[in-house]
Amino acid sequence: MHESEIIKIEAMIYTIRGLRVMMDTDLAKLYGIETKNLKKAVRRNLARFPDDFMFEMTKEELENWRFQFGTSNSIKMGLRVQPFVFTELGVAMLSSILNSEQAISVNISIMRIFAKLRSFLLLEKEINARMHKIETETNEVFQVVFERLDAVEKTFAPRLPPNRKKIGLK
Repeated sequence: MHESEIIKIEAMIYTIRGLRVMMDTDLAKLYGIETKNLKKAVRRNLARFPDDFMFEMTKEELENWRFQFGTSNSIKMGLRVQPFVFTELGVAMLSSILNSEQAISVNISIMRIFAKLRSFLLLEKEINARMHKIETETNEVFQVVFERLDAVEKTFAPRLPPNRKKIGLK
C-alpha cells in the first residue's frame, strides 16, 4: 500500500469504549464490498466475533460519534442503523471469513497500522514515565535549593532597624 492509503486507513481508526476500532462501513469500503454483505458474513459467523472482537454501537454511542464529527462527512452522518465496530482482533478475524485478494491485502495493511499505533502508545507511556521521573527529581532538587537559600537568608541577611525612615510612596 502507498503512504496515502495508509494515512487514509489510519484516519478510519476511532476510539470507542476506550478501544481502537474500525467501523463496518469503512472496512466494507476498503474490502470493496457492500456494508450489508460484510454484516451478513459476520452474522453468519457470530461465534468468531466475541465482544472484545466486535460490538454494535449503542444509539447513544452513535449520537456521540455523530456529534464529534459534526457535518464533516455526510455519508457517515446519514447512518440510520447502529454500525458494527471491530477491534484489532475483530479485523484480524474478518480475514478468516473474507477471502478475496483485496480483503487479504487490506487486512495485512490494517494489522501493520494497528501494530504501529501500539508501538506509539508504548513510546508515549515511556516518555510520560521519564517526564514524571524528571519532574520528581527536579522538585526534590529545587526544594533543597530553596531550603538552603532560606537558611542563608536567615543567617546572613542584614537586619534593618525597626524605626528606619521608609523610602517611596506612603
